Order: sequence, then structure tokens, then C-alpha cells
Amino acid sequence: MSNATKTLYKELETQKMGSQTSLTQALDQLVFNDAGLIPAIAQQHDSGEVLMMAWMNRAAIEETLQTKQVCYWSRSRNNYWRKGESSGNQQKLVSMSTDCDGDTLLLKVEQLGAACHTGRRDCFYNDISEQGLKISCDPIQDPSQLYGKHST
Repeated sequence: MSNATKTLYKELETQKMGSQTSLTQALDQLVFNDAGLIPAIAQQHDSGEVLMMAWMNRAAIEETLQTKQVCYWSRSRNNYWRKGESSGNQQKLVSMSTDCDGDTLLLKVEQLGAACHTGRRDCFYNDISEQGLKISCDPIQDPSQLYGKHST
């Protein structure tokens, strides 16, 4: 189905709170890129802290919904990436939403430990301003201890 024929998310703009559609229809209408991926933003469910952005395909979305353990698609490894599989820093799914266009996912998660492969709590530690780039935080975990032989 081409993106031009995907109308569900446009139709949902006028729906009232509590309106529902099937999971199959909702997933069928998501807007994936040419590689079959959609961006997914992970956010700590209780604080609102934005942790990271990664990619998911339909199978990763379905697995995440079924297991409540967040699963992404790793473009560099060309394989599924179950967050925390090698580091122990898992993301447990609390809720999943899509934006109004159906082209981005928001995963509200319970993050255990560091979300970033650098050992930082989140991946957004490079603050950019008119003065340049400044590192805003130190790692909370040693990456070599997180991944050891399983380095990403």
C-alpha cells in the first residue's frame, strides 16, 4: 500500500478520545521509510526524559507489544536489537503512541540503567548553542563494563 493511500491517521484527527481501530489497521497505516523502518523515540514514562531515538520495523513493533521488552532494528548490524540484551540496561514498554501523521513512534518506557551505548543516561548529551557544542553529562556506567565482549 502506498503512503498516498494511507488515510487512517488523517481520519483520526477528528475523532473523539476513546475512539479505537484494530491493531492490524493501525500498523498497516504506519508510514515506514523505503527500508521498512519508522523512527521510534524512547521516553522515560514517569519523568518525560527523552532517552534515545532508534528504528523499528513492523516485526519489532509487534514483538515489543507482545513481550513489553523494547525491540529495535539495528541498521548497523542489520538485525533485531533487544534493548539491554547485552548490557542489561533494558527498556520495558509502558505505552506506545504514534504522532498525528503515523510516521513516528513514541515509546514510553521504564529504562533500567543507561540508555546510551556511551554509558550515559540518555543519548542527547551533546548540547549545541550559539557558542558551539558542550557535553552536558558524564557517563553513569562504564561502557566497557556494560558490553564487555558484546560491544555495540
